[in-house]
Amino acid sequence: MGTRRSLLATTQSGMVADLIRDRLGEEVELVEITTDGDRSQHTNTPVTGQSSTGIFVSALRDALLAGEVDVAVHSLKDLPTYPHAGVALVATPEREDPRDVVVARDGLTLGELPVGARVGTGSPRRVAQLAALGLGIELVGVRGNVDTRIGKVRDGELDAVVLARAGLARIGRLEEVTETLDPLQVLPAPGQGALAVECRAEDELAGRLAILDDPHTRATVEAERALLATLEGGCAAPIGTLAEVVEGEDGDELWVRAVALSPDGALSVRMSATGSLADASGVGTRLAKEMLAEGAGTLAGEAGRDA
Repeated sequence: MGTRRSLLATTQSGMVADLIRDRLGEEVELVEITTDGDRSQHTNTPVTGQSSTGIFVSALRDALLAGEVDVAVHSLKDLPTYPHAGVALVATPEREDPRDVVVARDGLTLGELPVGARVGTGSPRRVAQLAALGLGIELVGVRGNVDTRIGKVRDGELDAVVLARAGLARIGRLEEVTETLDPLQVLPAPGQGALAVECRAEDELAGRLAILDDPHTRATVEAERALLATLEGGCAAPIGTLAEVVEGEDGDELWVRAVALSPDGALSVRMSATGSLADASGVGTRLAKEMLAEGAGTLAGEAGRDA
C-alpha cells in the first residue's frame, strides 16, 4: 500500500490496511512515498493555482501504475476531479467529520480573538470565508504538517490556526481544538474528511476492495466532486461545499450546500439543493450550473484551488 510519509497519511493508510486485513484477509505492507506536495511543504512553498492540482497524488499513482504498490490511499480532497488512465477509485470508507476547526491560544474561539489577531491557514477557501465573517483578524499563509502549524500557535507566532477536524481526530489530537466551525460560517473543502482507495483499474483487487466502500460517504463525495468539477470549468474562485444524507419525505436524500467566493470574501454565491442518493453526481452538477448562472464564474480574480 502506497502512502505519503506524514503521520496523518500513514495513520490513514494504516486504518485502511486494517480494514483490508479484517474484511479481505490479506496482509498489507505500507510503502512510504514522497510527493511533490510534501516537498513543497518542506520548503514552505505556497500552493495556489491549477498547478497545485494532484500534487499530493501523482507520485502515488505513478508507483501504482509501475507495479511498485498495489493500493494507494489518499485524502480524498487532494484527488483531482478528472479520471486518471489506468487507475480506479475503488472505495471511499466511512467519512470522518468534515468540518474545519480552530486551534487558538488560551482556549479562545475565533469570535473571542482580539482585532488584529494573526490566524494561519494555507487555504484560499478558508481565507475567503474567514474574511467574510468580518472579525478583523489578520489571515496569514502557513503550510506544513499539524505539528508545524500548531507549533506556531504554541510559540506565539500565530494566535490561531484553522485545520481540518478529521486529521486531528485520526491522530488523536482533538483535545487541542478550541472551536469547531459551523458549516453555516465555513463550508469545508469538497471531499474533506473522506479517504480515497485507488488501485489499478484492471487489477482483480479492484472488485474485492469495493467491500470497503461506504454508500453514504460515496454519495456525498460524488455530489461534492461533481460540483467542484463543474465549477472548475467556469470558476477558479475559492469553493466550499458539504453534502449530507438527511431524512426526506420518501426516505434518505442528499442535501448539498455550496459557496463560491471572491478571494477577499467580499462577494459570494451561496446556494443549496436536494436530490436522491442515486443521482448524487447529478445533484452536484446541477447545483454548480445554477451557481454559475448566478455569477459564480465572475468571482475568481487571482484565486487558487484549496490547499
